[in-house]
Amino acid sequence: MKISKLDLPKCKVGEGPVWDVAEQVLYYIDIVEKAVFRWDPASPDVKRWGVPEVIGSMALREGGGAIVALGSGVHSLDFRTGAVEPLALLDPPDPEVQLADGKVDRAGRFVFGTSHRAMKEPKGGLYSLERGLLTQLDGDIHLGNGPCWSPDSRTLYHADSLRHLIYAYDYDLETGAATNRRPFFDSSPWGPIPDGATVDAGGNLWTAICEGGVVLCVSPAGEVLREIAFPTRIPASVMFFGAELDRLFVPTIDPSFIPGRQAAPDDGCCFVIDGLNVQGLPEPRYAG
Repeated sequence: MKISKLDLPKCKVGEGPVWDVAEQVLYYIDIVEKAVFRWDPASPDVKRWGVPEVIGSMALREGGGAIVALGSGVHSLDFRTGAVEPLALLDPPDPEVQLADGKVDRAGRFVFGTSHRAMKEPKGGLYSLERGLLTQLDGDIHLGNGPCWSPDSRTLYHADSLRHLIYAYDYDLETGAATNRRPFFDSSPWGPIPDGATVDAGGNLWTAICEGGVVLCVSPAGEVLREIAFPTRIPASVMFFGAELDRLFVPTIDPSFIPGRQAAPDDGCCFVIDGLNVQGLPEPRYAG
């Protein structure tokens, strides 16, 4: 196994990586810098699009372009023009809540969490966007992170990072319902913030433990199978990428924008972990 730093722009809050199997390129975001990046590993090409609000996550669309989870709701992003247009706004809007991490299920829905902006109260929730219609799946969340599914789509994982917990839900792919929320994994022994996550082809969950300096592989039974020490204490997310889906992309956070915090040399850099001998699963596109 080898961890390498990538020659990519530093991020303040690197998050939300999405590997596009069709184009063989990787997208990721910088939450605070309000930016979406597109990286082609086969070339030095990195493209950047700005968005008008803080961005929590993004996903690709079947018809082209992307959707982006901004502070006020889900918007479309046109890669050709850079235009950002409202698609589905929170109704009623809540100035204390912003959209957070999200991914697309295998039926083409965009499932995302929301978070309390001050990160003090459980005012966030879990939502699903299906062909322009927003549905709330759950509430009582402080900071939503890391939605992802088991290979059979019957289990949805989603973290409340401030509770140090990843939850599991029973998931109905046909209807999009998420029920029977229960604790799946408590990250406390490794670090306080279970952040972005993904599931490999074997059904194991990989998660970045922000402020813990580790990437963990967790079995479907909630047991830690692998613990990978990281060059920075604040890895933020994980995504398998590459032609064989066997490389793990890990963006990180530069905390220097937070009053009283200083960055270590590698904070905010993007990394790749090679040699894991594990394959990921393709990311679907939003069907709307």
